[in-house]
Amino acid sequence: MQCVEIVRPDFFSKNGTYSIIQVPAAKDNLVWLINYAPGLCAAVDGPDAGAAIRAAENRGLKIDTIINTHTHPDHIGINRDMQKRGLLDKMRVIGPASRKDDVPGITDPVSDGDTVELGRGKGTAILTEGHINGHTSYLFDDILFCGDALFTGGCGYLFDGPPIAMHRTLVKLSSLSDDTKVCCAHEYTLDNLKFAWMLEPGNQRLQQRIKDAVHTRANGKCCVPSTIEEERATNPFMRTMSIEIRKALSKQWELDLENASSSTIFKQARQLKDKGLHKNIEWPFGQ
Repeated sequence: MQCVEIVRPDFFSKNGTYSIIQVPAAKDNLVWLINYAPGLCAAVDGPDAGAAIRAAENRGLKIDTIINTHTHPDHIGINRDMQKRGLLDKMRVIGPASRKDDVPGITDPVSDGDTVELGRGKGTAILTEGHINGHTSYLFDDILFCGDALFTGGCGYLFDGPPIAMHRTLVKLSSLSDDTKVCCAHEYTLDNLKFAWMLEPGNQRLQQRIKDAVHTRANGKCCVPSTIEEERATNPFMRTMSIEIRKALSKQWELDLENASSSTIFKQARQLKDKGLHKNIEWPFGQ
């Protein structure tokens, strides 16, 4: 994946409680800093600590909290790096209770529906399994930190699964408010939208999103965050009732899927994306 050269400008949550800072890291990771009090911020995930620390210091901030969505190395790498720097034992670390033994330095294990207090505001922990067991997203006001569950235009690999778990996760997230910002942990937008177009080329909203994304990425900028409304309109994994998608999957798998359950459509779509056929198709939107 092409790295992000130009980050999104810092932005506020809808109620003004939090300032959100986007930090590119490694090849395609996105670390999120939540400025929740004067001089202080929380970091959401990360492969290491360097980029996050630099971004915080450039704004006169100190990272004193880490929020982990799950336990893959490129998400708890920030914990381990902070530990090497002798900083982790002074921090608050929020992470999935069911995987607390795998989250370095965890101080605040959380479960589905738990309230997460951060500064003068509060968020909610949302169990979003499918990618990996225990995966937890966090909703602060209108900002959703969803790790590797929901991506811009796609969803995460099913390492633990099963498919029904990820389908339930996406149904749960699709019920959030339209203007909820999707702050996922990777910039995978173009690859995801290419797969979406393979299944639903007649979706005019998707066509416009692709044009915008191609232009954005060509200029080294980032397509993240999107919104829940945009995902419902263009993300194939949230569009399991689309007749065009059902017909496309029926043709690809040589099966009659037009009347299949939504969870079956999700399963077949995820398995098809895993095959990578979309990477080689030609589309009229450039690169």
